[in-house]
Amino acid sequence: MSIVKINAITVPAERADMMAARFAARAGEVGKSAGFEEFQLLRPDDDRTTWLVYTRWADEASFQAWMSAQGMGPGGGGQPGGGQAGGGHGGPPPQGGPVATGSELWSFLVEQREAAP
Repeated sequence: MSIVKINAITVPAERADMMAARFAARAGEVGKSAGFEEFQLLRPDDDRTTWLVYTRWADEASFQAWMSAQGMGPGGGGQPGGGQAGGGHGGPPPQGGPVATGSELWSFLVEQREAAP
């Protein structure tokens, strides 16, 4: 059974393009991780400032291994999907400080799934 991790990242409107650029610069990196199944970066299309970073993994151990490799495990100081509350998939915040102002990891099990034919 797959597991889903959703990182809800608060990004001020004036930093939205920076957020998109950080993820674009690391495109394909998370896909190299064992057990990785899917990634989506969801940008709000209204006046909200919360972006969602959706990842799906084969199992919890695969997600935890990726977290550890990114320095985001216990004591690592980073935040999943957000670096040091800065957006992206780990690494230092961009010049001028963090892109994001907060991050919260949401976790779900895929109980049912349906895809278009």
